Amino acid sequence: MGRQGTTVAERSTAAVDVADDSGEQPLTAQADQSTADGVAQNRERDTDSDEAQESTGPGGSAMTSPPELHSGHKLARRYRLEECVTRLDGFSSWRAVDEKLRRAVGVHILPADHARARSVLAAARSSALLGDPRFVQVLDAVEENDVVYVVHEWLPDATELTTLLAAGPLEVYDAYQMVSQVSAAMAAAHREGLAHLRLNPNAVLRTSTGQWRIRGLAVNAALRGVGSDTPQRTDTESIGALLYAALTQRWPYENDAYGMSGLPKDIGLIPPDQVRAGVHRGLSELAMRALANDGATASRHESACTTPEELVKAIGEMPRIRPPEPAFTTPPDYQRTTYQQGTYGRPAPHPGVTQPVPSPPPPLQSRTGKTLKWAVSALLIAALGLGSWQLADALMEQGGKADDTNKTQTTDGDDKDNNKPKPVKPLGVEGAQEYVAAGEAQAPEDVANTYDGDDSTYWRTKKYNAGPTLAPYKPGVGIVYDLGSPQELSTASMSLRYAGDHTTVHLYAADSLSPSTGIEGMKEIGTETTSETSLTVKAAKSLKTQYVLVWITAVPNAPSDGYSGAGYKQAITEVTFKG
Repeated sequence: MGRQGTTVAERSTAAVDVADDSGEQPLTAQADQSTADGVAQNRERDTDSDEAQESTGPGGSAMTSPPELHSGHKLARRYRLEECVTRLDGFSSWRAVDEKLRRAVGVHILPADHARARSVLAAARSSALLGDPRFVQVLDAVEENDVVYVVHEWLPDATELTTLLAAGPLEVYDAYQMVSQVSAAMAAAHREGLAHLRLNPNAVLRTSTGQWRIRGLAVNAALRGVGSDTPQRTDTESIGALLYAALTQRWPYENDAYGMSGLPKDIGLIPPDQVRAGVHRGLSELAMRALANDGATASRHESACTTPEELVKAIGEMPRIRPPEPAFTTPPDYQRTTYQQGTYGRPAPHPGVTQPVPSPPPPLQSRTGKTLKWAVSALLIAALGLGSWQLADALMEQGGKADDTNKTQTTDGDDKDNNKPKPVKPLGVEGAQEYVAAGEAQAPEDVANTYDGDDSTYWRTKKYNAGPTLAPYKPGVGIVYDLGSPQELSTASMSLRYAGDHTTVHLYAADSLSPSTGIEGMKEIGTETTSETSLTVKAAKSLKTQYVLVWITAVPNAPSDGYSGAGYKQAITEVTFKG
């Protein structure tokens, strides 16, 4: 399977993805301490050559010099520049502080008369409108005082894929999660007409909760003047390259890049499972299907994936890769209990000590003892004879009444069994949908994460400035679940992401996934409040329903995470229903 020529992605990004022969390294940045916020921040990296890019653009024409900026400079009397992390191609990128909201942000800055200023502004505004939390969000895009700047999120708990791969290939489950989440995110972006075109290991981040996020959607390509006639093909091939690198710790082209060695020259593109032993065969094949282009064909017999949507479909057709089971080890001093050894109720013998054999009590050998034994035996014989005679007499007198009595006893036993509580059984979830009573939705694309059997995924609320009670910001937030058919619900148990004072959850019976009435028109099943990360709501009364609304009206104060800063918020990782 040799490759004939370069791919679309290589042709469009070759000038900016590989350092030149001068040996000079680009301005890069790694996680450091923000002097304003006191939190560790991950910086943008770039493998572009300063010498090649500061003086000329990709086409070789002179570029506008970046504006003279320095640490401490403020934009819009709000964004204080802290440290320059990239300076090339006529623009600069900075770590900054939003003094109004007291949070770290990233800022791209270029002169207003820069050849790409207009396209950068347009790309930033289009990306901001997408509002998908799987992408690092654009917070502001402004032109003022002869400067254009784009402000974006700065994630304190995220690690670049480049850094992760420096330690070795990803585990199978992590690689599967990465390609699944990145493919789904890019499919959503392309449905809205947005492409990335610079999707590389520096642009993919993993948060501390295991979520994968993408930065620079549309903006990174606009800053560097990168384009493509086949944007979906370009992004799909880039996802394939990410997966290839995650499985092998090798870059799937001949050039070394992102701290990884490229493939040996003149042998073409070989599958990951031929590069490294132990690579998951299904993921290896998936990488090849995504990378197929310009003579590099998919391995075996599957067709190539040419769009992120096709890649999502191919992932869905694979057997699901589950997280590894936690390893439990038996303590070395573990011993069976005395009950298991058959000596329950007696002290366990000590090694090396001879145990005395208990002797039975001596028999009654005296004359009085013999007399007493004969007397007891005679009484027992008399009692047995009398009892048998009385029983036979009673049966003869009552005749058929004995049958009626037996029937009555059997019926009484059945009645008692009917009064026993029915065994609790788990109820399946056929589907779910976020319920919005007022205002905007929270995270409708993540609803399925609450019943996927994976504790590392979740649905989350937005951050609120006051709490724990959501009102008056929101009457509440929640999800309606479809149990498939009317069920008698007994409990709903859920795992929460944040502990603290406090979370309140109500259960309501709804009439559909999109209820026709408000909360006031639904029947309440039960309610519960907790300050822990788990909660079980029990039904206050017996009620059958097919649709159940899990409705949150109070959330705790939680720290900053990869999606939002510190504030009142909550997230549900798993919900299980029993009836």
